[in-house]
Amino acid sequence: MSTLATDFMIGFAFFLIIEGLAYALAPRLIKRMAEQLPAMPEERLRIFGIVVLAAGVGLVWLLR
Repeated sequence: MSTLATDFMIGFAFFLIIEGLAYALAPRLIKRMAEQLPAMPEERLRIFGIVVLAAGVGLVWLLR
């Protein structure tokens, strides 16, 4: 398996770990956030997604 594929799979595994921790440690908070999500404007969600995406790319760039 190539290094890129291995790195991708490790990244995906970390994503699953973090998602699992969120549901395991704070299920009530996750449910409350899911209830509030439809009321949020799409533009705010889009901006938040872009900011998180940029932070992730920046962090990977710094670590590599």
